[in-house]
Amino acid sequence: MSLAQRWRSARPAVAGIHLDSGACSRQSIAAIEAAAQHARHEAEVGGYVAAEAAAPALDAGRAALAALTGLANADIVFTTGANNALDLLLGAWPGERRLACLPGEYGPNLSIMAANGFTVRALPADGDGRLDPEAAARELAADPPALVHLTALASHRGLAQPLAALAATCAELGVPLVVDAAQALGHLDCAVTPAAIYGSSRKWIAGPRGVGFLAIHRELARRLRPRLPPPEWNLPLTVSQRLELGEANIAARVGFSVALGEHLAYGPAEVRTRLAKVGRMTRDAVAGLKGWRVVEPRDEPTAITTLVPTDGADPQRVRARLIAEHRIVTTYPEAQRAPFEMAAPVLRASPHVDVTTEDLERFAAALAAEK
Repeated sequence: MSLAQRWRSARPAVAGIHLDSGACSRQSIAAIEAAAQHARHEAEVGGYVAAEAAAPALDAGRAALAALTGLANADIVFTTGANNALDLLLGAWPGERRLACLPGEYGPNLSIMAANGFTVRALPADGDGRLDPEAAARELAADPPALVHLTALASHRGLAQPLAALAATCAELGVPLVVDAAQALGHLDCAVTPAAIYGSSRKWIAGPRGVGFLAIHRELARRLRPRLPPPEWNLPLTVSQRLELGEANIAARVGFSVALGEHLAYGPAEVRTRLAKVGRMTRDAVAGLKGWRVVEPRDEPTAITTLVPTDGADPQRVRARLIAEHRIVTTYPEAQRAPFEMAAPVLRASPHVDVTTEDLERFAAALAAEK
């Protein structure tokens, strides 16, 4: 059985065509049942007793994240999602708050950076928004910031950033690299052992909503000063324990851990290869479609295809009609998603490994019918 067949058979039947994995993938039956079983266990024995019983499952989730990021099990903190993870990290950042990131940085990330008192400067990029590694190395060496932040795969454009090259540069210069892997985890190779990396469950890993992770290298963790509890209390808690302190949806964490285990069982390299093929299939299906321009090169190794309207179509209205009339789910990225790079909204298709040629032909036909 192929990867696509195994992935699809592990899930409830899809009601239509799902081309929206960059927003929220379809969970497996196993991940759904694991979360539901934990919720039942909470009702049977109490939430805190159930949480203790779930420790092995959560430890397995941390081990999977360690394998996918190049960090250690003890470096992993569960969060409510990517935004929460970045806020926790930047809120605990010590000293100088100057940051370098791409011009096309994700809008909510920029808001969190500003809210935590960070000033931002742009890393050099080409006309497509892809990092220029050599120019970046020269600029960072000449004027190193407190940290470099890289969104390895953007939300508004399916270009794979040269993550490994930037990680090597930052390691050589001693500048901490923080990676937003919300779109990249389970999609691209993220095992570059950065200073910190964070992401969510619901996208390409196909876990539940409302859970994510933050992984922090132990050398950086020793420097951080989490806001809570107040440091002067001198409580016997590690940085990870302080960052993870508070109420938590353990059921969602259990479901995320199961989804991570499934991803490793499929084979991350095999998944990456298939997603790259899915991207080519999607771009071939919509290439030359009147009224739309594909942003990504055909062979870009991602499954995200961005469509820019060329004849005045409204991507928000088109998305709504695709759902209502064709049961095809896509994404409407508004310009605020990348406020310093996007000029207007776009339509995004992000199928997972189980998409078929027939699915994409139906999508292209439905898009062509839009006026």
